[in-house]
Amino acid sequence: MDVKTTFLNGDLSEEVYMSQPQGFEANEKENMNKFDQCVYMKVNESKYIFMVLYIDDILLASSDVNLLNDTKRILSVNFNMKDLGEASFVLDSICRRAKLMMYVVKGDKLSNEQCPKNDLEKDVMKTIPYASVVSNLMYAQVCTRPNIAFIVNVLGRYLSNPGHDHWVAAKKVMRYVQRTKDFMLVYRRMDNLEVVGYSNSDFGGCSDDRKSTSGYIFMLASGAISWKSVKQSLIASLTMYVEFVACYGASSQVVWLRNLI
Repeated sequence: MDVKTTFLNGDLSEEVYMSQPQGFEANEKENMNKFDQCVYMKVNESKYIFMVLYIDDILLASSDVNLLNDTKRILSVNFNMKDLGEASFVLDSICRRAKLMMYVVKGDKLSNEQCPKNDLEKDVMKTIPYASVVSNLMYAQVCTRPNIAFIVNVLGRYLSNPGHDHWVAAKKVMRYVQRTKDFMLVYRRMDNLEVVGYSNSDFGGCSDDRKSTSGYIFMLASGAISWKSVKQSLIASLTMYVEFVACYGASSQVVWLRNLI
């Protein structure tokens, strides 16, 4: 849905209150909190509807077609807007209803030993857009490509002094993304929406400092909604330590997701 003349619609003259969600209570304000002017989710018995707002664009998703149509009708009565139909392109992301398999790309074994050793090698690498390529891959990874999260994290460690092997690895990832550009995140209609998360880590996987890498992914409606791959800041002597760090990172994220969803 696209709202016309959205900036001509003034703020509400009255205050709207809501009960604070569990785990988000403020002292002496346990029962109410001033609400934002955007409604994100409404649940009515077994039916639910999500409304995502971005400037003058609205993305609606519901478990019930009648509830979806009623919501669109109510919005259209109060605001001058255009129904653009089923979402196909949202925030530079293509939306399709399809069932496709996704494959995970395996990261290359990279280290500081592959960085330039002399001025000649450094001058050659200055002519190569390594940082630009990695930033573009990072954008794709953040939006819709969790399967390249690990290798993008590894490539990002050498932005200040990349070597030829790092550039070769970056080109491999670019070729992989090009060949799999039709791969996408898939979400399925489900009666019960439940967030499922996984976390894990390696042990001393970085060849440069023997630090470990943590990762997590959270699924909703059979599709990934949040993911991360990051190198830990400590050098652990036991696998149990790195697993605890990975679990803590995932737990912090699930608290945020719980408040959001």
